[in-house]
Amino acid sequence: MSFIELFVISVSLAMDAFAVSVSNGLMLPKIKKRHAVTFGAFFGVFQFVMPLIGYMLASGFSKYITAFDHWIAFILLALIGGNMIKESFSEEEDVETTQSNIMSFKNLTVLAVATSIDALAVGVTFALVDSGNIWFSCSIIGIVAFVLSYIGVMLGKKISGVFQTYAERVGGCVLVIIGTKILIEHLFF
Repeated sequence: MSFIELFVISVSLAMDAFAVSVSNGLMLPKIKKRHAVTFGAFFGVFQFVMPLIGYMLASGFSKYITAFDHWIAFILLALIGGNMIKESFSEEEDVETTQSNIMSFKNLTVLAVATSIDALAVGVTFALVDSGNIWFSCSIIGIVAFVLSYIGVMLGKKISGVFQTYAERVGGCVLVIIGTKILIEHLFF
């Protein structure tokens, strides 16, 4: 596999993480660079680890993983997105509560897992097509996810003024749409 092919795969895998990062950047009231680095680190690490897991499981379990991975991603993203939409209609939370909910370890882990499940399937594919050095491939995938997630949070911060009133609803809708897109792609394409 050429570097260009690997880079294109990496960008494709990172697009969901980028979109989630933008939507969370919209909702973070007081964004600092460390928030963007934290998002990038979570998404980058999971995008690095998941293809490795897929590669290692490919010997006997690939058909079981790909049979339900899209449902897991859909359910996780729909639950988080639905909760965000519901909370957007409730009474105003203070800025610190919103900030801590978005930046919580639990929230970041669930989002990172949900957006990197397709990377697990790519790892299975890497094993089946003998893609070369798996560590190098996973490193590129992780680095691209880190960079695009970082950019996504900062972009969300830049455009948040436009969407400030509806940021949480927009963010929740984006998550539900991404989950639905993943489900539709796997079921019909």
